[in-house]
Amino acid sequence: MKKTIWALFDSRVGSANAVRGVLQHFSDQEFDIVEKQIAYTLWAKLPNWLKGASLIGLTSESKQNLKAPFPDLVLAASRRTASVARWIKKQSKGKTKIVQILHPGPGSHLKDFDLIFVPEHDKSKAYSSNIVYTIGSPTRTNIKTMKEAKDKWEKIFADLPHPWTVVIVGGAVKGKPLTMGNAEGFANEVLKLKNEIGGSILITDSRRTGSQARDRIMNILKDVPAYTYLWGEEKENPYMGYLACADNIIVSGDSVSMACDACGTGKPVYIYTGFEWLTPKQMRFVQSLYDNGYAVPAISPKKLEFQGGKCLNVAEEAADKIKEMLK
Repeated sequence: MKKTIWALFDSRVGSANAVRGVLQHFSDQEFDIVEKQIAYTLWAKLPNWLKGASLIGLTSESKQNLKAPFPDLVLAASRRTASVARWIKKQSKGKTKIVQILHPGPGSHLKDFDLIFVPEHDKSKAYSSNIVYTIGSPTRTNIKTMKEAKDKWEKIFADLPHPWTVVIVGGAVKGKPLTMGNAEGFANEVLKLKNEIGGSILITDSRRTGSQARDRIMNILKDVPAYTYLWGEEKENPYMGYLACADNIIVSGDSVSMACDACGTGKPVYIYTGFEWLTPKQMRFVQSLYDNGYAVPAISPKKLEFQGGKCLNVAEEAADKIKEMLK
């Protein structure tokens, strides 16, 4: 008999992609996967230690969507869905196993979770035997998705000269906007690379980039042949196609999910950290990618010597441990 999995999704794209990355390693023949979309009210801003194992802060529609029979497994990723996962386990009288991808946050009663996958850079003094530490977070990049994306997008980029450098721009960190200095620094590193090796860029940004920083980056790169997908554009998102077709990748280090996506391809990855931009935690994350051979600094004068070849695959590791637990 198939086991049932509920995947809890909210508006946090990085968290949702982490869960989807893990789910890609579960066979349809063995598991029924049901996506549960979670929407919030203003009460969702309350800390987890206050909400406990409850549905406090969920809209009425979201609550109606979480009724028995409860599943064998709940996969959650964002801090707000952690309370929801704990509530489901409580309602099922412990029948439902709950797995958290990424740290559930302070006051989340870590022992309630059957497994928690936490990136090394998020390690804290709060130890729990159910925590599995990983390098970065799960992503959707794997052999199958990359092949499918390449088959679809390669012909769309075909008129652009090689090598294709994928450029992934992040933005504001902890409410602090991406400065013009860091935007210019990022763009100049891309321009320097293209002046050296030629070819084109496949560029995308984030809602956190901000229009002024985005415009400055695009102005600096205006003479480089490019395919663009910028925040707010109403066309199909080529992001997975970018990753699949890349000859190399430059990504800003402010987003764990974007950097892990890039490092999941096995392509040469160059990470831009800027000046007084990233938090100490983000810098620890980026350093872990350097130390384990997944990427090099974008400002390194020897970065072209880095050939890549090593694929970050936290999603498969997590899926294997979850399946073992379910046995």
